[in-house]
Amino acid sequence: MRRCVRFRVLLLVCALCFLTACVGPDREAEIVLESGGTSVREAGEPTAKENSARESGELAAAAPSGLEDPAWGSLQPEGHMELVYARQFSVDYYSGGYALITIAGNDRFLLLPENAVPPEGLDDDITALRQPLDNIYLAASSAMDFFRELDRLDRVRLTSTTAANWSIPEVLEALDNGDILYAGRYSAPDYELLLDQKSSLAIESTMIYHSPETAEQLEALGIPVMVERSSYEPHPLGRMEWIKLYGLLAGAEEEAEAFFDGQMVQLDSILEKVESEDRPSVAFFYISSNGSANVRKPGDYISQLIEMAGGRYVFDNLDTGDNDLSTLNMQMESFYAGARDADILIYNSTIDAELETLDQLLQKSGLLADFKAVQSGNVWCTGKDMYQQVTGLGDLLADLHSVISGQAGDGENLTFLHRLR
Repeated sequence: MRRCVRFRVLLLVCALCFLTACVGPDREAEIVLESGGTSVREAGEPTAKENSARESGELAAAAPSGLEDPAWGSLQPEGHMELVYARQFSVDYYSGGYALITIAGNDRFLLLPENAVPPEGLDDDITALRQPLDNIYLAASSAMDFFRELDRLDRVRLTSTTAANWSIPEVLEALDNGDILYAGRYSAPDYELLLDQKSSLAIESTMIYHSPETAEQLEALGIPVMVERSSYEPHPLGRMEWIKLYGLLAGAEEEAEAFFDGQMVQLDSILEKVESEDRPSVAFFYISSNGSANVRKPGDYISQLIEMAGGRYVFDNLDTGDNDLSTLNMQMESFYAGARDADILIYNSTIDAELETLDQLLQKSGLLADFKAVQSGNVWCTGKDMYQQVTGLGDLLADLHSVISGQAGDGENLTFLHRLR
């Protein structure tokens, strides 16, 4: 496989050298063979591992000949993307149609207009990306729903998630007809396939931090790596606002703005509700295979949504320890003590099998028969596709509000929740 990859990169480099020669005699390129892989760089420049895609020569080679590189310092700021809840990314606009993306305050990308060239003097820590971004390798499954909502699934060519682990119908259809291809796990992608498909960008989850050599190899092959951090947003609706970033990347910025603004209009009545001390108590959980109860930690986005919808999360004072996980396993006795008197139970079926009846729930633990919500019939279950539909957070908040306020009835009009019979 490695020989094949190196051979293909050699062919790619030959083509790049020919194209860069058309730009000017001073734009030579050299092949760098390293133990970690093969990279391409201009003679005398830092290695691709140490520099952005601009230094790999690919962006310069793809740009039309005859264009002069603008100076990075000469670009004038023209405003920034307006964000309501999102804090994990920002976008600053510059003259000439350039946009500077900053993620988590550290990772920076300069999005270039189509046919533009990277500015001269671009900071070494800024990776240049040119529109249109096609044949994206998406290794962060939570981002797929943004492309689906924007009707830009055609920008995604490769995924690290197999069909068996997708629940979004449009994605399953694209995988079935070959419009999207499985390209291996995030930690072991099919580099040859990524090169064959001319992937312009790899969007990774933070799991890539556990496999830094994979990111280095992707960048060495001229494929920029962007790490998706929507799940780190402190406000639940900040996750959904990441659609604005993907709208920018996919050339659908207006559509993204319209979607988010429309969601805010629909949620106005919930977000502006009158505070009340008499809030129904809610437990959100599932029973694991070893018989323990898995619950969301206080401050997690699900528990926040429950509070925003007018409820009180029963484990809001739970001691969660120091780990970064969003859930916690509890012995059934502890769960019984904390949730027995909860007004509402919501069973999380995204990990476990989806339930339809109270009998199915009681088969998991007979202790649940003593719970107030079971006896009153106020037990609900999530759909298995809830976590992959990030753009549905507004609908989930509306569902929770309907259940907590007692307006849900039998649940026929809800999107992600249904009542157990």
